[in-house]
Amino acid sequence: MRIEIFAPSGGSWAQIQSAARLAEAAGCAGLAVPEIDTDPFGSLVASALVTERIQLRTAIAVAFARSPMETATAAWDLHVNSGGRFGLGLGTQVKAHNVRRFSVPWTPPSPRLHEYVTALRAIWRCWQLGERLRFEGKHYQFTLMTPEFSPPRTDHGPIPIHTAAVRPAMMRLAGRVGNGVRLHGFCTRAYQEQVALPQLQIGLDRTGRPRERFEVCGGGFVATGPTADHARKQAEWVRYRVAFYASTPSYWPVMETHGWGDLGRELHQMTRDGRWKEMAAKIPDDVLYTFAAVAPFADLKAAVQERFEGLSDSIELAWQADLEPAALAELAQDIGAIPTRFEGHDTAWDEGL
Repeated sequence: MRIEIFAPSGGSWAQIQSAARLAEAAGCAGLAVPEIDTDPFGSLVASALVTERIQLRTAIAVAFARSPMETATAAWDLHVNSGGRFGLGLGTQVKAHNVRRFSVPWTPPSPRLHEYVTALRAIWRCWQLGERLRFEGKHYQFTLMTPEFSPPRTDHGPIPIHTAAVRPAMMRLAGRVGNGVRLHGFCTRAYQEQVALPQLQIGLDRTGRPRERFEVCGGGFVATGPTADHARKQAEWVRYRVAFYASTPSYWPVMETHGWGDLGRELHQMTRDGRWKEMAAKIPDDVLYTFAAVAPFADLKAAVQERFEGLSDSIELAWQADLEPAALAELAQDIGAIPTRFEGHDTAWDEGL
């Protein structure tokens, strides 16, 4: 099983470079940067400059706020200049953020993201294989590409695309068009078993691709650290994140899987009342531990096996400034011994995706 270090929200480039160095020194598989209050592409450029081996991924970049051509260019630059280490994580965000924060018209997200991913690959194949750019969809049309605006071909394989998913339609889409899926931290083992993996398999079956070439990333929180005190502090951070996401109707199918719909609705009302600071206290320990593997480093392998084994191929650890590379390296070795189904992405440009 792979470990990715999840970059700090709001972190400066210096902090994100520290997280990247730590991930590489400890032998972790990669660094994942979210788009919350910083630009993930810029942060990964900074990370690429101080690393040589780890994978660098957006987790996720907001798709509809950017033209696919803009995303294709940023991803290509990162992939080429990092030596083929970049992976593009894409998500749709919810309607309110698209319309009110990004001023982007809202349409059903699954068919639009399908078109977005297909457009990206058409652009990249034009640059790499010299195919004529003729992509004409409902939302996006790309029919002009001249040599002056085409970047040089790369010696590296295709850029893997991981799409974010919570609901069944997006799970099926990830299996159909993605090289992997980025499951939300707001996910439980039961939801993965009963909803996520079966829907992903439906998507994979439509293309005839084996599960061994498809990566399942995340699917729950991990609260850990060198000591039990570190793990407890991380758990309290997770408790608030669970409350925050549980208050959002888009995530209620996860709550309903466990019969916690009333709790979600109560938390939603608290957001309307502005009672944000009181929300974490509404999440009892049994709910918290359903969403998260919580344990210090010494006991984390067993907790991760109980929570993720047989479901996920990669897990995310939040960066902590006081983590020691040696302790994290031992943990990465332990977690890395947990078997997964994923064997690696296709590396040939002439593959179907």
